[in-house]
Parts: sequence; structure tokens; C-alpha cells
Amino acid sequence: MTASRAVRSRRNTVIGVVLTAVMLFPVYWMINVSLTPQQDMRKSPPDLFPLHPTFTGYRAVLDDQLPYLWVSLLIGLSTVALTLLLSAPAGYALAKLRPRGGGLVGMVLLIAQMIPGIVMAMGFYGIFLNLGIMNTWWGLVVADSTIAVPFGVMIFTAFMSGIPDELISAAKIDGATTWRTFTSVVVPVSRNAVVTVSLFSFLWAWSDFVFANTLDSGGDMRPITLGIYKYIGNNNQEWNAIMATAVVASIPAAVLLVVAQRYVAAGVSAGAVKD
Repeated sequence: MTASRAVRSRRNTVIGVVLTAVMLFPVYWMINVSLTPQQDMRKSPPDLFPLHPTFTGYRAVLDDQLPYLWVSLLIGLSTVALTLLLSAPAGYALAKLRPRGGGLVGMVLLIAQMIPGIVMAMGFYGIFLNLGIMNTWWGLVVADSTIAVPFGVMIFTAFMSGIPDELISAAKIDGATTWRTFTSVVVPVSRNAVVTVSLFSFLWAWSDFVFANTLDSGGDMRPITLGIYKYIGNNNQEWNAIMATAVVASIPAAVLLVVAQRYVAAGVSAGAVKD
């Protein structure tokens, strides 16, 4: 029985390693191409390893793409701030204050998550064009927040529903107002939900292409998802620079996922089990 279990464990490990390698191969190939000289791009068969690595693509990123990276960082952090500012109080209200029509609000938020991004982008295009706010970074913040806020409200609602009512009652007995109870008691114990919502909001804003491509037609404050087009032309594609940009742009997201993974697991699963 023990031997059979050991064989099964080794088999599962091998399967897991193979599947992980298959899923990570595109990431490896992106790095490989970013180090491949331009003259070797059309080599057949291609080199599986960068035999003659070059860092011209990464030098191009440092020379050309840093402004776009800073804009993406500005949009991402601003989206996180706006999302938390709107979704945390809304989640608390739905979870603990239980306003009339709260169930309908929850249903509307769920439906909002199902609307395709391109449909929302077309609506924003008409609104932004009439208001004269096309090609603005804060316009992209507002657009990206429309995706992040409904998700954030649902996460906060699920998490805050698990906070003991006795904790909130104790704060009220001590004379705390509803807002003071929220800021001084509820928010500090909702750290996992805050990290989860912040992470997903940042990743959505950082990787956004639909809103950026629709609402920015050539302004100076362009995110990295549009900055990469600097290397794509009708007759020329600088693939090592393109892939180097993709590698550099992936680093913040990868670091955040690794650092925040345990908070995200707790935040997403909150409210799934009731006593």
C-alpha cells in the first residue's frame, strides 16, 4: 500500500512538472526572443537557447519605454486608490448595514462583471469625446475602475460578512460613529481583502489594452501596452525589443503576485465557509 502511494505521488509530481513546464514555456520563449539578435529572428529552426545573446532590446526599453512604464504605474496606483475608496465603504454597507435593496445592488454588480470590455470602451469613447477628456491618464483610471470596483465590492462584502457583529457592537458602545467604526475597526481587520482588491485592480489597469487603445489616440501620457507599438511598423518589427518590453512589463506583476499570494488566497476564499 505504501509503495503504491509512493508511485502515485511520483507520478503526480512528474505530471505536475510537465504541465508547469508547458504553461511556462511561452514565458521562457519570450525571454529567449528578447535575447536573440535581430538577424537570427527568422532562423529555421530557431535556437531553443540564446546562443549569441544580445541586450539591444533591453537597451531600447531603457531608452524608449521608461516614460510609458511610469504612466502605467501612475494609472495602476491611481486605479487602486479609487477602487479602494469606492468599493470598501460599499462592501461594508452591503455586509453590515444591510440597506434596503442591497440584494438588487449585488445582482447589478454581478451583471456589471459580465459586460464585455469592448462594449464599455465604446460607451466611454462617446462620453469622453463629448466631454473633451480623450487622451488623459485620469480618464483611463476612471475607465479601469469600472471593472475593478464591482469586483472589489463583492470581495469586501464577502470578507466583511465574516467579521463578528460583536466587534462592531463593541465599537458602537464605546461611542464610535459608523464611519469611525469602519475606518478604525473594520478596515484594519480586512487586510487580506484590501490586498486582494488592490492586487487585482493594479493588474487590470497595468495590463489594460482595450480601454487604452480606444480612449488614447496618440496623447503623451500613454501606458506601456500602447508604448510597445513603437517597435511595430508596416515593414519592420523589432521582435527582440518587443519581447524585452514584455519581459520588463511583466516583472512588477510577477513580483506582486509572489509577494501577495497568501493574502490573495485568504481574501478570495473569505466568506466561502459559514459557521
